Amino acid sequence: MLNRFLIDKIRSHLPFEPTAQQAALIDSLSVFLTSQEREKAFLLKGYAGTGKTSVVSALVKTFDELQQKVMLLAPTGRAAKVLSHYSGHPAFTIHKKIYRQKSAADFIFTLDNNLHKHTLFIVDEASMIANLSGEGSMFGSGQLLDDLVQYVYGSDGCSMILLGDTAQLPPVMQPMSPALELSKLQSFGLNVTDFTLTQVARQAEESGILFNATALRNNLLEGTTHLHPQFEVAPFADIRNLPGDELIDTLQAEYNKTGVEETIVITRSNKRANLYNNGIRARVFQKEEELSGGDLVMVVKNNYFWSKDYPEMEFIANGDVAEVQRILRYKELYGFRFADVLLRFIDYDCEIEARILVEALQAETPASLNEMNKKLYEAVSEDYAHIGNRRERAKAMQKDEFYNALQVKFAYAVTCHKAQGGQWQTVFIDQGNIPEEQLNTDYYRWLYTALTRATEKVYLVSFAKEFFKQ
Repeated sequence: MLNRFLIDKIRSHLPFEPTAQQAALIDSLSVFLTSQEREKAFLLKGYAGTGKTSVVSALVKTFDELQQKVMLLAPTGRAAKVLSHYSGHPAFTIHKKIYRQKSAADFIFTLDNNLHKHTLFIVDEASMIANLSGEGSMFGSGQLLDDLVQYVYGSDGCSMILLGDTAQLPPVMQPMSPALELSKLQSFGLNVTDFTLTQVARQAEESGILFNATALRNNLLEGTTHLHPQFEVAPFADIRNLPGDELIDTLQAEYNKTGVEETIVITRSNKRANLYNNGIRARVFQKEEELSGGDLVMVVKNNYFWSKDYPEMEFIANGDVAEVQRILRYKELYGFRFADVLLRFIDYDCEIEARILVEALQAETPASLNEMNKKLYEAVSEDYAHIGNRRERAKAMQKDEFYNALQVKFAYAVTCHKAQGGQWQTVFIDQGNIPEEQLNTDYYRWLYTALTRATEKVYLVSFAKEFFKQ
């Protein structure tokens, strides 16, 4: 009885008649939601265009209407904003929800207690959830998936739906996405319902972006990733091959039409992203200064210092995008140049005054950034050499405005890992030269992930003719 009621409610919030597969998903979700089972989880995998977003949005609206508790989470600020937009319900980053700062004196975040009882947690873009210690080890155990599970099921009557797309890139340094692996979730002792949407919905069939994304996904499923993808662009208005000599004019036109914040270039490497960023600033925006008001920048290293007076941002995360509102002053010290700037973080609608490390803007690799960090650390630590105790010295340096300078790069062009979780109206994809030996599963996941960042238009920049169906 309750089951049927829930099914009808969810279907009433769908803007279309569900396909047979979507109807089966709604049935499965209603069984899951009304089950008395403890420690239950629902793993929903779905490719682009299969209606995963629409069904989940209808589910959230149903919960809101029935005054049931639901909490929406995503791995990044951009992904949380996308989730909030399509569901009409507030969404938070996983880190902001599940961790709390141990004390104001240090930048260690411990796993918080889940104070939500009988709450459904819906976690989007689960393919991005890592489970490796790294920079993230300042957070809890350093294993994000472990901590998320411990947090959610640490309170009475809580359950979780994980949403993701197995064709997307897995987290950096991991061969698979652990949060989308049934056996991994079962290893936590969870009772998991597993459902995969594979059928592209009718409304998606006239989209060239989704048609070609589905073809790439089929290559992945059929194990034919050693062959060139065969793009079809002719019958579609939303995807086209763009010759290199038309790039600047087309970028300019798209910036004018959809705006800088809704246009992105996705590249295969940091080096190529740098070339694009410098070229776009010089040739499209006629900027000659190394940094100026209106510039779009992306944070490339977590920062816990500059957000401490802003409750809406517990910390500034790697991947967060901001617009430079104005430059207040430049400073030179320790052999480096710094700029004090006012930044508007576009996914949080929050302005923060911060000091940035100017040299980081042009760093081509993570290794060169690490080298820069090392030099800065050594130079700043000389000012604290009078503090004999190492722990006390480190504590003092954590309050130093130069040592904690924010590290950003221009954000007109980014690598695919940085774009993942976000959506833009217009996406330019530059894959550079792809020799045949690089045609593999990783490349196809990269291309599929890049393609599915776009909601309205994709330009394939200077793709060779063998990438198109003749």
